[in-house]
Amino acid sequence: QVQLVESGGGLVQAGGSLRLSCAASGRTFSTYTMGWFRQAPGKEREFVAAITWRGGITAYADSVKGRFTISSDNAKNTVNLEMNSLKPEDTAAYYCAADKTPALVMPRLPVHYDYWGRGTQVTVSS
Repeated sequence: QVQLVESGGGLVQAGGSLRLSCAASGRTFSTYTMGWFRQAPGKEREFVAAITWRGGITAYADSVKGRFTISSDNAKNTVNLEMNSLKPEDTAAYYCAADKTPALVMPRLPVHYDYWGRGTQVTVSS
């Protein structure tokens, strides 16, 4: 059984930085794609970034491109999201997710992912 546990959320001022981590356990993830999503109150869950365990191919939402960086540490089975130049509109619960089906196109929809963590809250004050 796959387990994903997020950490690193918190309160930060606009312009600041946070680093989120997702610890994955329970399977060999070499063929998986790992993603980060976020959900603000009253809004749908939206794609933030994704990375393939094998090859380290990445994808980003336009709203975070150039500010956020996703990376993976295969030896530790962790996926990180480095968030810089944070804005109040980045405030949301952030979720780690795993897609077990190898795909030709990076998955950007929640329905593409099979496993989810419980989330970690990020709050950016103005």
